[in-house]
Amino acid sequence: MQDGKYVILCVDDDEDLLLCLQTVLEANGYLVATAKTGEEGLRRYKAVQPDLIILDLMMEEVDTGTSFVKELRALGNTAPIYMLSSVGDNLTMTTDYAALGLAGVLQKPIDNDQLLAILAARLKPTAAQR
Repeated sequence: MQDGKYVILCVDDDEDLLLCLQTVLEANGYLVATAKTGEEGLRRYKAVQPDLIILDLMMEEVDTGTSFVKELRALGNTAPIYMLSSVGDNLTMTTDYAALGLAGVLQKPIDNDQLLAILAARLKPTAAQR
């Protein structure tokens, strides 16, 4: 949390999607950090210490998303991670996303109302933050 706002890190190689996420999230009171690669995402993660991470499953390489999650685990990440996928519903049915270290899977294209509801539920302020 910075300046009383939750920080969301969005990592995706699709610049248009990053801009859409940033626009929606900032309009709803979140601070947003973006990255277009897994490597850049790790640097941004270390710099901003986000409260929640939204991560594309497939970026520059097929396993970039899952490799990124493993790197975060090694760094001791405690922020919820939501994976973006164009196969979202199918991925949820065939994969134990919790075993991958994910809080959930979001289907592309993203439903903004669903996204905001998830963030509101996951990022409830603690007594110390109020």
